[in-house]
Amino acid sequence: MKVIWNYDAAPALERSLAALSEQGLTVHVCPESDDERLFRLLRDTEVLWHCLRPVDAEVLDAAPKLRLVQKIGVGVNTIDLKLAAARNIAVCNMPGTNSRAVAEHALGLMLAVLRQVHRFDQDVRHGDGWSWDPLRQDGLGEICGRSIGLVGFGGIPALLAPILEAMGADVRYTARHPRPQDPRSTSLEELLKTCDVISLHVPLTDATARLIDAQRLALMKPGAILINTARGGLVDEAALLRALQTGQLAGAGLDVFAEEPTPADHPFLDLPNVVLTPHVAWLTRETLERSLAVAAENCRRLETGAPLLNRVN
Repeated sequence: MKVIWNYDAAPALERSLAALSEQGLTVHVCPESDDERLFRLLRDTEVLWHCLRPVDAEVLDAAPKLRLVQKIGVGVNTIDLKLAAARNIAVCNMPGTNSRAVAEHALGLMLAVLRQVHRFDQDVRHGDGWSWDPLRQDGLGEICGRSIGLVGFGGIPALLAPILEAMGADVRYTARHPRPQDPRSTSLEELLKTCDVISLHVPLTDATARLIDAQRLALMKPGAILINTARGGLVDEAALLRALQTGQLAGAGLDVFAEEPTPADHPFLDLPNVVLTPHVAWLTRETLERSLAVAAENCRRLETGAPLLNRVN
């Protein structure tokens, strides 16, 4: 069975992908930046292992033999689900495989913003590590004693919450289905009004697009921090930019953006109170190992006609 891994692959991952030949899988590595290679491979590919590059009509039109789009992760907003279904192409995801990695990354962004890790790193590298502006002291803080609001309470925030609580945070959350029996559960508006840190953990859908807009940003506590490891489209970036520039928010930690890759002139790049990473919260060696196991199993099921794991269309 011919498979495309549509992402970069370091040597260790390449060895793991090559080893799948023992299971009857011929996996071709195709970086997301190489569309020429992608469209050449798609002509006779049966399975596409998809990370971030959108699987749109152009991709599906170029793959007459395609039977399965396997999302390496959870969010399927980058896949044309209706068109795939119309062409009898299965789409599957793999909830849980990257939850630990994303939870840890969200925590890392919280700490990086609160402790200004990126700014101090640059200070030291530029010879200013012991002469930085003392006015920055007022912005340094700890997880302990802060109220942290988790927007969504699926697998990732469920892992993150006890870690934060063990560090001394007051954790609250809002979920799709209210849980009145849990005193930590509250409304989104109450979360925004009362929490020092807001971390987003919901999928991007028509209902959640620009969930955090100018109106909701205005509800947040002065000096609060926003963390986003979910999807860039959840946030009105222009409104967030204004909130960060005016000091309404103290900072933000962002792994995802409305446009990816992020343009070189994106105004977030010039803000010292923002920590940025390039949609890599999910990316660890352990996540890749778990993901390959699920992806290979779904290929086996596709070949034998067994029900696929986590089919979404």
